[in-house]
Amino acid sequence: MDLILNNLPQTLIIVGIFALIIEVAVLGFATFFLLFLGLSLVLSGTMMYAGLLANDWMTALWVNAILTFVLALVLWKPLKRLQQSSNDEEISNDFADIDFILSDDLNDNSQVFYAYSGIQWQLKSDQPLSKGTRVKVVKKEVGVMWVKTL
Repeated sequence: MDLILNNLPQTLIIVGIFALIIEVAVLGFATFFLLFLGLSLVLSGTMMYAGLLANDWMTALWVNAILTFVLALVLWKPLKRLQQSSNDEEISNDFADIDFILSDDLNDNSQVFYAYSGIQWQLKSDQPLSKGTRVKVVKKEVGVMWVKTL
């Protein structure tokens, strides 16, 4: 215990780094509490090490409480926005570039399937297509290929 008390700034920095590692590696930024706490521990330990703060437990407790609160107020909304941002644009890959000839008529009421890569894909189209038409896959969903004429 004397080792921790005699080296309080270094202890705070080490505990803060461990909290950050757990937040990032184990929890994957699922909770922000360890992030704010880890950052405040590293910041307060650095300020104590630089001589800007007194080197005692009471100072460490109050500074970390205040820093954790301030960091939570400042960083909560930007970090929450980063978690919620998603990219809904279609990704182009070789799978969508296949083309073939329809074996049956394709319209809203028909159920036409195409075997590709060991799976029976249901074919759908925005417009009716007749048998023998050469089509290209333009979009894919679970078990469904959307096609259009070439």
